Amino acid sequence: MPTMTTLDLLAEQSFLAGMPRQWLERLSFQAHPVVRSPRRRLFQENGPARHFWLLRSGQVALDIHVPGHGDVVVETLGPGSVLGWSWLFPPYRWHFGAVTVDQTLAVEFDAPGVRRLIADDGDFGRELTTRFMAVVVDRLQATRVRLLDAYGYPAAD
Repeated sequence: MPTMTTLDLLAEQSFLAGMPRQWLERLSFQAHPVVRSPRRRLFQENGPARHFWLLRSGQVALDIHVPGHGDVVVETLGPGSVLGWSWLFPPYRWHFGAVTVDQTLAVEFDAPGVRRLIADDGDFGRELTTRFMAVVVDRLQATRVRLLDAYGYPAAD
């Protein structure tokens, strides 16, 4: 069985579905497949945001540090999820922490390299930024629902 290239891996990611092949090729030079062992911290809240990931398998827990309570998990991401958007917006620092729950296969991207691609090609930049904004909106909506549930309010449609 032939080994999949990074470009092949990107082409099968739903987050990148419909992107022109030439854009995926450019992205592939800023990406590589990774395997992370269980309970490995990928990044710490307020640390520098230098990478982002497209999860292929496994789970990653997003957490925040709560004084007196340690790191509290606020969401768990699984296959097909995008991990990390803080790299896209200055000051490029993580708003959450992230740790693998189990063995995780992902495609890891070099954030400064992808920011250069965005700066060099406005059409590509708008498309990728729009896709990441959709991730941000989805995460905010999920947080809203969890907060309503935590306080015993029904979620409005």
